[in-house]
Amino acid sequence: MGTSFPYTKTLSLFSLQVLFIASFASPSKAFANETLSQCLISHSHASHPIISAIYTPENSSYSTVLQSYIRNLRFNASDTPKPTLILTALHESHVQAAIVCAQKLSVQMKIRSGGHDFEGISYFSISSPFFILDMFNFRSVDVDIEAETAWVQAGAILGEVYYGIAAKSKVHGFPAGVCSMVGVGGHFSGGGYGNMMRKFGLSVDNIVDASIINAKGEILDRESVGEDLFWAIRGGGGASFGVILAYKINLVHVPEMVTVFRIHRTWEQNATEVVYKWEQVAHKLHEDLFIRLVMDVVTGKNAREKTVRATFVALFLGDTRRLLSLMSDSFPELGLRSSDCIEMSWVNSTLYWMNFSIGTPVDALLSRAPQRLMHLKRKSDYVKQIISKDGLQLIWKRMIELERLTLTFNPYGGQMGKIPTTKTPFPHRARNLWKVQYATNWHEYGDEAARHYIELTRKLYGYMTPFVSKNPRAAFLNYRDLDLGVNHNGNESYEEGKVYGVKYFKGNFNRLVEIKTKVDPGNFFRNEQSIPVLPP
Repeated sequence: MGTSFPYTKTLSLFSLQVLFIASFASPSKAFANETLSQCLISHSHASHPIISAIYTPENSSYSTVLQSYIRNLRFNASDTPKPTLILTALHESHVQAAIVCAQKLSVQMKIRSGGHDFEGISYFSISSPFFILDMFNFRSVDVDIEAETAWVQAGAILGEVYYGIAAKSKVHGFPAGVCSMVGVGGHFSGGGYGNMMRKFGLSVDNIVDASIINAKGEILDRESVGEDLFWAIRGGGGASFGVILAYKINLVHVPEMVTVFRIHRTWEQNATEVVYKWEQVAHKLHEDLFIRLVMDVVTGKNAREKTVRATFVALFLGDTRRLLSLMSDSFPELGLRSSDCIEMSWVNSTLYWMNFSIGTPVDALLSRAPQRLMHLKRKSDYVKQIISKDGLQLIWKRMIELERLTLTFNPYGGQMGKIPTTKTPFPHRARNLWKVQYATNWHEYGDEAARHYIELTRKLYGYMTPFVSKNPRAAFLNYRDLDLGVNHNGNESYEEGKVYGVKYFKGNFNRLVEIKTKVDPGNFFRNEQSIPVLPP
C-alpha cells in the first residue's frame, strides 16, 4: 500500500499522434546508448530494489499496468503512442532515480497518480521518447483525528481519503470531488472541487503541507520548499514543478447526519421557470446547502421526441427539517418535499453522489475498478451573469439538436466568494455564479466516432459563448482541455503556454511562470499544458 516517508495552438488527438510517431524516429543519442531500465537499476538502492517496479513492452504485464488507469478509451487504441517504460514506484528513491535518469537520457517523464485524466497527458506525449512514472502505489491515508489533519499520498483516490476519515470519525470530512476514483495527486494540485466548497472552499484551501521531489531529486516539505512553490502546487498543477509525494490536509467538521436529494424536472414540467430561479438563488443559499444542476437530453412523453431534463442534486450539511425551511424561504419553485429528502452519514452521502444504491457498503469507496469505461470529451466554462429564460430555451434547443451532451452547473457563493483570488493559483472565485462542465460520452470505437462526438462538444461550447466569461474565456485546470492550446516545449514555449495558461489561471499565470523559472529553469517537469519558463 505504498511507501512510508517522513512527513516533515490547438491540435486534435490525431495530429498529436502523427507528431509523436514522426518524432519517435530519432531518439536522443544518450537514450540509444543506455537503456532507461539499466539507468534506473544502476541508480536504485539495494535496500529498495527497483527492478520489480519496471515494466517494458517486453514484459507480459506491461499492457495491463498501462491500461489499469486509463479512464478515457480515446487513449487506449492500438495506435495510441505507448511509453518506452512504466515505473510503478514503490519508494521515494525510485522517484529520485526516475528524475536522474530522465534528465541524463533526455527522455520525457510523465507523472500519473492513478485517477482521471480527461486528455490522457499523464500517459501520452507528443514528444519522444517518454516513460510513465506511475504513483499508484503511493496510496496511504494517515488520519490524525486529535490534530484534525491527515497526510494523504498522491496515488490515493478520493474514496480512500473519505473512507480513511470516516473510519476514525463520524463528524469529520474533507471538501473534494464527488467521484471516488479521482486521484489525489492531480485533483489536489489542480484545485480540488466538490459539493462542500460553498462551506469550506476547495481542497487546496485546506492543504497545510506537502512532500515534493524537485528536479534535483531533493525531498522537500513546506518549510524547505518555500512559500512560493508551496503556493504554486496548490492549484497550479503539481506536475509542472515536481513529483508530489503527499499532501497534508486539514479535516473539516460535518454533522453526524447530512441530507441529500435528487429531483428531476423536464422542459414540459416547467423546467424553464425552475432553472431560472435556481440561477438566481443557488449562489445565495445558505453555505450549508449545495445544489448542482445537471441538464441532459431524454425521451419525452412522445417516444419519437426528445426533451431536456433538469436534475437538481443536493448536499445539505444538516437535517431535513432545517433544509425544508430554507428551501421554502429561498427556492419554493423546486417543490421540495420531505419524501424527497434522505438523511445519512456524510461518508454515505459520497456514495449517493456517485449514484450507488442506498445501503451500499462504505468499503465500495475503496474500489479502483470503474463502474464503466467509455470514450469521452470534457470542456469547462464560468458564468458571471444570469442567463435569461429565452437564453435557456435556446441552449436546450441546441442540446436537443446535438443530443448526446450533458451540461452540469456547479454553483458558487459562500466561501468561494470570500477567499481572495490570489490566495492560491486557482483564480475562479468571486463574481462567478457557477461553473459549467460539458460532458460527452460514447461507446463507439474509431477515429470517425471520436471526431464526430468531439465536434458535437465543441459546437455546444460555441453556442454557449454569449453566456459565459470573456477576456479571457476562463477554464478549470482539472477539466483539462487540449482545445485551449498545446505546448511543444520548444522555443515558443512561453507564448504557447500563455494561450491556455491565462484561461486556467488568469492573473495568477505570470506568478506561476516566475516560480517555475526559478525552481525548474531547465523545464524538466513538462507536459502538453504545463507551466512554461520565461524565455531567455
